Amino acid sequence: MTGGENRQIWLQSRPNGIPRASDFGLRTAPIPTLKEGQFLVRNAYLSVDPAMRGWIADKSTYWPRLEVGDTMRAYSVGEVIESRNPRYVPGEKVMGIFGWQDYAAVDEPAVYYKVQDNGLPLSLWLGVLGLNGLTGYFGMTEVCQPKPGETVVVSTAAGSVGSAAGQVARIKGARVVGITGGAEKVQQCLDEFGYDAVIDYKAEPDIDAALKAACPDGIDAYFDNTSGAIHDAVLRQINLHARIAICGTASFASWDPWPEGPRPERHLLVKRATMRGFLTPDFEDKYGRALTDLVTWIQEGKLNYREDMLEGMEAAPGSIETLYSGANSGKLVIRL
Repeated sequence: MTGGENRQIWLQSRPNGIPRASDFGLRTAPIPTLKEGQFLVRNAYLSVDPAMRGWIADKSTYWPRLEVGDTMRAYSVGEVIESRNPRYVPGEKVMGIFGWQDYAAVDEPAVYYKVQDNGLPLSLWLGVLGLNGLTGYFGMTEVCQPKPGETVVVSTAAGSVGSAAGQVARIKGARVVGITGGAEKVQQCLDEFGYDAVIDYKAEPDIDAALKAACPDGIDAYFDNTSGAIHDAVLRQINLHARIAICGTASFASWDPWPEGPRPERHLLVKRATMRGFLTPDFEDKYGRALTDLVTWIQEGKLNYREDMLEGMEAAPGSIETLYSGANSGKLVIRL
């Protein structure tokens, strides 16, 4: 494809804490020319994810950090429109790390998977059928491993990851307690996502007491999206052989200095509990099974989702700040 412009959101300055709109810039570049083995993807939707904060932090996490001047790394979903790779043909839809831009010259390892033609909205492949849904699915099925009748607690329970995790636990027969912030999100957890009980941490003066009331038989598994004080309160009430999935640390505004707090070792020892951090790519060989389950549950009405759709490339720079403020209601997606 020759001619045309490619809008890109690039890292303009290293953020201090939560990335702000002023940390990014909008620029125009030529549509990239393909090398052998590459294919050109025209993005339709761009994702906004908590992990993006870590990708541009001063200290790198599990991926090399982005440098000032780089196009913002992001999950995207779009259509192959030109190809020099026989395994990817024009017209196919793909999801992967294609960046905050209109067009991407893609190398095969950047693709997570081809999008199934199942009649579901394309944007879902960035949410409940994308990283968020897979994270909730694997954190619950592989780490928390809920059994029928057990009590499972999920933090950021109304978020795109937490809501998926909570619903998977319910599908597996567990009693599910959510922790979220605000009366509207509490009601959403109850009405849309089927939680058995929900704690509003913003309104609750005593999280320990609220957990005891909501979990009278203790806590068998915890899906942790926040770390911090909520994590500490849950640990004080875990049962024998509890399983804890560490998915995120949203309660910390900064990782420099490294966060410190109460020590978990005694809780884990006495209760013979397991606490495990995980990333979705750890289970890449099981993506097929996970997507089959998630699609089936959506089609059967067992798995609900909500999207918060932003319009246009211009909405991208401030979107991470929106995500961390909790102002979004559902999976935050940018439609191009």
